[in-house]
Amino acid sequence: MGKDKLRKFAEIGTFANVLQLDAGKAMRGQWASGHFGNKQPIVLELACGKGEYAVNLAKLFPERNFIGIDYKGNRIWRGAKTALEEHISNVAFLRIQIETILDYFAEEEVSEIWITFPDPQPQKSREKKRLTNPTFLAKYRQILIPAGIMHLKTDNDGLFAYTQEKLAELGLNIQVQTADLYRSEFVDEVLSIKTYYEKKYLETAKNINYIKWSWS
Repeated sequence: MGKDKLRKFAEIGTFANVLQLDAGKAMRGQWASGHFGNKQPIVLELACGKGEYAVNLAKLFPERNFIGIDYKGNRIWRGAKTALEEHISNVAFLRIQIETILDYFAEEEVSEIWITFPDPQPQKSREKKRLTNPTFLAKYRQILIPAGIMHLKTDNDGLFAYTQEKLAELGLNIQVQTADLYRSEFVDEVLSIKTYYEKKYLETAKNINYIKWSWS
């Protein structure tokens, strides 16, 4: 690990808006009251990277609490530092492996989940690592409220098609889907938020896929 990554990794350990590994387990079932000190809904950004979505959503919706989740501390550093510098108090970051999410959130604790440009895990042998694999979907359902909403934004056409297939197999309620978001009628202020990686994809004229669904 390079010196800059090591510095960032060490620095997030001093950030009040970052919880790492076991430290986050104490918040299970009480993120709103225990961490944010309110009763506002909890929204997650999975595979948050630099946290652009979580931070910008927090600016747009001060009446909600946002948590960016990723395992790479040097990436989380950027979003967490921005939030501290700009005094955005309704966003936090959690450094964990997403497959352990049930250890950190209680049943029906979350109102909405965003998955933003995750690793598509294109190899068939790594299908179980895809964040829209049915095993992951079952976990999300446990922590979401009954009317909870999920979103996926991805540049990867294969992951988009895979997600559509799995949601259809499970009989879930697909509310919006498009293989070319920025040429669709669905794009708005929220969907126009762009991550670091999304900006790079758009520079090469890559289409952006988007799908929104729920269990009810």
